[in-house]
Amino acid sequence: MRISNIFPLFLLIFLCSCKEKETYIIPATDPDNGGLFLPDGFGALVVTDSIGPSRHLAVNDNGDIYVKLRIATGRRGNMALRDTDGDGKADIIERFGRYPNDGAFATEMRIHKGYLYFSSELVVYRQKLSESKLIPEGRPEVIMIDKYPIRWHNAKTLAFDNEGGMYVTFSAPTNVCENWKSVKEGEVANVKGEYPCSQLDILAGIWKFDEDKLQQTQADGQRFATGVRSVVAMSWNQEDNSLYAVNHGRDYLHGHAPQHYSQWQNATLPAEEFMKIKENDNFGWPYTYYDHFKKKRMLAPEYGGDGVKESGNFADPIMGLPAHWAPNDLLFYKGDQFPARYKKGAFMAFHGSTNRTPYPQAGYIVAFVPFENGVPTGKWEVFADGFAGTDTIRNMPDAKYRPMGLAEGPDGSLYISESKQGKIWRVIYEGDPQIFGETELAGMEKRKSRSYIKMPDEKEDDLSTASH
Repeated sequence: MRISNIFPLFLLIFLCSCKEKETYIIPATDPDNGGLFLPDGFGALVVTDSIGPSRHLAVNDNGDIYVKLRIATGRRGNMALRDTDGDGKADIIERFGRYPNDGAFATEMRIHKGYLYFSSELVVYRQKLSESKLIPEGRPEVIMIDKYPIRWHNAKTLAFDNEGGMYVTFSAPTNVCENWKSVKEGEVANVKGEYPCSQLDILAGIWKFDEDKLQQTQADGQRFATGVRSVVAMSWNQEDNSLYAVNHGRDYLHGHAPQHYSQWQNATLPAEEFMKIKENDNFGWPYTYYDHFKKKRMLAPEYGGDGVKESGNFADPIMGLPAHWAPNDLLFYKGDQFPARYKKGAFMAFHGSTNRTPYPQAGYIVAFVPFENGVPTGKWEVFADGFAGTDTIRNMPDAKYRPMGLAEGPDGSLYISESKQGKIWRVIYEGDPQIFGETELAGMEKRKSRSYIKMPDEKEDDLSTASH
């Protein structure tokens, strides 16, 4: 409900909790939405323009924002932001964190049961939050330590269930567990995969720990799921009390097996996998990949696959998403500010591809996946665009911003971080939620024709090896 005759710059939203009715004054959005394109009725404002390369973020019940910086060395790897005058812009920005940074893949920032949980590449920490103070006091408590050396894909993404469980990703450091001794030095084509893949012993999976126990190591945890290559986007869905994640699919199908896969297939396969994860699930990495065109799990070429042979005995995702888009955060919307169709659905931040040459790079958006009766509809929508700042992204550095983190504010606003400069947007709904529908989405559907979103055209010289 807009009360424009009383508060010309503010939208007053009334939200009900189980305890009492809470009132939030929501600030006006920027005239240009901070450069973003959004569905009709939505607006955005820039909370801060550049706090430095950033990863995930979290928003406290009082509106304070906490951001994990992409800092590889030194100390103070976190940022805290506060808006003191209600205009939505951060006017207090403080860097903090009495712990050693140990790698640029340090990613997580979560608020859970009054604690701020965050991670470096090797350690999961937490600090108790105070209602009156922006910066948590005292030294961070060490919850979990990865005792192995820093490796590729070393992000420690976190999710929490409702029974004291903390889920941590231990991603695989390789593309497909290649055995480089199987080819001559310098060669890539027809490389074989290590069998059995030794990385599956302690990596390529998700482990469950006690959220309150200090100084845990991987040996103290329980392997919850395996066969997961690389997960940076993971969240617990309160609607069905289940763990969900979006996996980064493997690369180099054409490079490893040019006789079976074209360059077009290399750019459009395999799927990024949206997964509902149950205990003891095995999603088949490195032996398989998921083909979202065929909606089947296929045998990887390094293990005898040819683009035709299917692979059974492994879990399938609940939905396949465009290849190489790099899903780096997942958020199930719980608020009441947005139109009802968004509630219980999933927002995803796609960081954007780096290796689709000779085709343009793709992704670089925030997407939305609607849910019906507890399952995704199978369709994805462009929710927020404009991060790239260019029409064609030939190489990743061409993109101005790369969307990274998602967080929901206490009023139902959606916060988005990006990893290049540390810009943060706050997305607000300003229209009438009762009339929101396909008409308001039409403009975003048209944006799917842009080169970094649409399916690339298959080149004539690739048709001889195409199997789709």
